Amino acid sequence: MSLPRTPSFRLDGRRALVTGAGRGIGLALSAALAQAGCAVTLVARARDEIEAAAAAIRADGGIAEAALLDIGDIDAVAAFFAAYAPFDVLVNNAGTNRPKPMQDVTPADYDAVLDLNVRAAFFVSQACVRAMLAARVRGALIHVGSQMGHVGGANRSLYCASKWALEGMSKAFALDLAPHGIRSNTIAPTFIETPLTRPFFEDVAFKASVLAKIKLGRLGTVEDLMGAVVYLASDAAALVTGTSLIVDGGWTAD
Repeated sequence: MSLPRTPSFRLDGRRALVTGAGRGIGLALSAALAQAGCAVTLVARARDEIEAAAAAIRADGGIAEAALLDIGDIDAVAAFFAAYAPFDVLVNNAGTNRPKPMQDVTPADYDAVLDLNVRAAFFVSQACVRAMLAARVRGALIHVGSQMGHVGGANRSLYCASKWALEGMSKAFALDLAPHGIRSNTIAPTFIETPLTRPFFEDVAFKASVLAKIKLGRLGTVEDLMGAVVYLASDAAALVTGTSLIVDGGWTAD
């Protein structure tokens, strides 16, 4: 009897770009892809962070390079992809948040969150895809969304707006790009403990309110997302497009 073989989770010979890659989730996703054999280009606005991150990946035996880029600058993004493309995998990770009640949100707050979380993600994806199409690359777009792209949250009107938009955008990308063999999906994490978020959890009441909704009873870690990105980038997810891999410990289950 001939048994079916599990499709490979390895990414040897492929190239990936990760935005916001200098620390936290972006660094972890970059490391995960490199550990699966992918050559990773780490992008951010802080040169020291991404150079240190790329060096750490290389020291671990991976293939990585750092590239300074402001993804909010559409002309710079176009020039970047002209010089670096094509990639097989794009991870749209860069994002921001300005938590406050909706009645206190300013136009500056709105622009800061929506411009980075949606506008920049859209045009980075577009530039990447144009290069993929020109080179006939069949690849994967992976957008780091949030459980807040599936539910609402107090003091998170802007963040929810941006992450719900990212979900819809990814689904539409999947439909546009399916004929070309390019897949588009999101990873939607719950609250992940990173150096950036750790100070928020010093508020005992806030941490308790979060843990009450995470049914598995703990905060997320960056390691919880590493398998997800490798899966969505790999041949194991060859029929997966236009969906969201929710890594939320059960938050959205009820």
